Amino acid sequence: MSAMAEPDRCRLVLIWPQAASSDAAARLGAALSGGDVASLIVPQHDRTDDDFQQLCETLLPVAQQAGVAVMVAGDTRVAGRVKADGVHVEENSAGLADAIDRFGGKMMVGAGGAKTRDDALNLGECQPDYIFFGRFGYDTKPEPHNRNLQLGKWWAEMVSIPCVVMGGSEIASLEAVAATGAEFAALCEAIFGEGRDPAAEVARANTLLDATAPRFEDA
Repeated sequence: MSAMAEPDRCRLVLIWPQAASSDAAARLGAALSGGDVASLIVPQHDRTDDDFQQLCETLLPVAQQAGVAVMVAGDTRVAGRVKADGVHVEENSAGLADAIDRFGGKMMVGAGGAKTRDDALNLGECQPDYIFFGRFGYDTKPEPHNRNLQLGKWWAEMVSIPCVVMGGSEIASLEAVAATGAEFAALCEAIFGEGRDPAAEVARANTLLDATAPRFEDA
């Protein structure tokens, strides 16, 4: 995650959307101008490896210039080629362990794909840099998925590895995510959806977190 001065509460993680954009750099730059963002996760979705690499090459300098870490979720070769800050892996514990063996110490390795507590614990045994609760592209409802909230709350109470919990399609969903005690809340549609102003939405997100998120120093 970003090495910038960090608020003492849940921070925002941005998920790059599936929809193609001819002004990707400008959209990301606008979002990052709106306030604190810990990191950007760029999923491959259904892009070809070449298109995915081109997208990452476009986004990476914008994010890194703003002090925001970029996690590439998809082809790990692309992550290496573009010199991303990390890779986001959605595999079983054996696949995650292999990624940590290959990339650990060189870049961050985050874990996703856990649907149950047992899934999460198995991934956690590999000691990733974070664990992600949610699925890319499934933030289609205003509120977060209840399963993600439950897993995030349980994990934050039990395990020291940071967790990221996927929010809903509205900024207001951040309040429920932050209440779980998760270190990070992820948004995609709420920031980059059609008709949204990314800068204004990131500003709204941080205002809401400032007002409602529990402070970790008080935990």
